[in-house]
Parts: sequence; structure tokens; C-alpha cells
Amino acid sequence: MAYSAQVMARARARLAEAREDRESENRQHLAEAYAQVPRIREIDMLLRKTMAVTARLAFASGADAREAMEQVKEQNLSLQREREYLIRENFEEGFLDESPICDHCGGLGYVGSNMCECLRELCRQEQKKELTFLNVGRETFEQFRLDYYSDFADPRQGVSPRAVMERTLQTCRRYATTFTERSENLLFSGDTGLGKTFLSACIARTVADRGYSVVYESAGHLFTNLERAKFSGDEAAREDIRKYTQCDLLIVDDLGTEMPGQFTTAALYSLINDRLLSGKPMIVSTNLTIDDLTRRYSSQIVSRLRGNFRRVAFIGEDIRVLKNRGY
Repeated sequence: MAYSAQVMARARARLAEAREDRESENRQHLAEAYAQVPRIREIDMLLRKTMAVTARLAFASGADAREAMEQVKEQNLSLQREREYLIRENFEEGFLDESPICDHCGGLGYVGSNMCECLRELCRQEQKKELTFLNVGRETFEQFRLDYYSDFADPRQGVSPRAVMERTLQTCRRYATTFTERSENLLFSGDTGLGKTFLSACIARTVADRGYSVVYESAGHLFTNLERAKFSGDEAAREDIRKYTQCDLLIVDDLGTEMPGQFTTAALYSLINDRLLSGKPMIVSTNLTIDDLTRRYSSQIVSRLRGNFRRVAFIGEDIRVLKNRGY
């Protein structure tokens, strides 16, 4: 799962801070134990000496060496038992537990070349913070209200908006809960105020909760960043571009609300093409029809949206208007 450099940096910093906090706490507890029960310090010094003797005897041979090794081992075990007894009698359980913050990686974040679950969880948390910062992440599928959609059949559709939106909700929920790095692309299509942004946010939150990297961006902000990266050399914008191409799921909201132009068309084509070639999923939401998209962008872009994206329909009345009426 591909996390952005910023997410990884913040997660590693938090892990390093947690590791240092644990080590500092362990040092403080040990100092308190030495002050309260000096015999524990004596035992620790003796244990270090027996370790040095053991290391030396490991290179010796003969019966005398083996006998000396056994004596050192017995002394070591006796000291450990005494230490455990003193700790148990004088301190609460776990006071001198010097175990690392993670038993698998020791708090380093990796087991060999593989990311440990402790660091992966911190990445998930930092990823969700990014979505929350964008006001995405509080929405849930359970909050989506189908009663805003009429259950009377639309003459043009031959089916009621509620029936269509029930299928749409099921599609979005299934997509989010079964998402993988090879999931299909979705094109959310329909008029404004029908829930496209809300369900996009639900998918973003659920997919991020499952540990995947998600970038959720409005079309206007996305194209502004693309333009800044190309023409001004803005490093922050360049990092955003890397996120757009490398994240597990890219969600582009409100395509068609950005300023039109040749750069926008070329940048959109390049972004969609790069994601398709790398097999990385996208969700694009738009208020525009296929004819509108063709006029605004290009036939090549529309060809990719029609051929490589599954269209998810949104129909009904503008929910914002219904709310203003007191629904």
C-alpha cells in the first residue's frame, strides 16, 4: 500500500517519539528502583559481570571450562530469581517491564524489509488525519438517507429514483468494503445535490480505515496543484502530484467545476492515462453528461471514462433544495 512521503514521515516520527518515550520511562523507573532497593542495582552489576565471564568461557575448552560455565549459569539464574522477587515485593506489576513498544520489530517499524503492523497502523492514522483535514472522513454509509429520493417511477428511467439510489448505495458500500489495489474505476454521474460527494467521502473513509492510501481532491484544487507543479516549480505541489499518481485510490470530486482550458484537458488526460497504465483505481464524480464532457474536454478522455470506468448513476431532486423545504 503506497503512502505519501508526508504520511510516512509523520508516522515514522510518531514511532520514534513513542520509542524514545518508552525508553525514557524505562530509564526513569530503573533509577527509582535502584534508589528504593539498592540490592537491585548490585544484582544488575553482578549479572553484567556473569555475562562477561560467560562470553570468555564460551571460547574455552575442557572439563574445567564446562564446569565453570555451569557454575556461572547457576549463579546467573539465582541472581535473576532474586531480582524478580525484589521487584515483585516492592513494585506494582509491570513497573520494570523493559519490553519495547512493539514485540515484533522492537519499535523500528520494520521486520527485515517488511513494514511492521505498528508502523502501518500509524500510517493509517495519519492518512485518516489528511482526510479529516479536508472535511472528509466523518461521513458514513449508515447516514445516507434514501428517503430523500422519490419512490415514484421516473417516466424517463422507468424506475424510481429511490430504487436507483438504493443500488448506488449498495455499489458504493461494496466497493469500499472489498477495495483492493486492483479494484475497478468508478464514474459518479448525475446532477448536483444528489449525494455524489457524500458517498465519495464514505468510500474514502472506509478505504482509508482498511489501511489503503487515499487522496480525495476537488477538481479545482487538483488542477491548480498540477498547474503550480508544472509552471512554478512549487515543491509542495510536486509532492501532491506524486500522491495523485502513487496513492492506492484517487478520488476526484466535481470534475467540470474547474476552469477549462488546454492545460486542464492535457493534465486530465495524462492523469487518467497514468493511473490506467499503472492499474491504480480512480473515482471521478461529475455533474456533466457524456455529451458535456466531450465538448468540455476531448473524445480521448471521454473514451477512457466510458471504456475504463463503471458508471454509477445518481438521480432524483437536489437534496439541498429538499432540506430548504423542510424535508
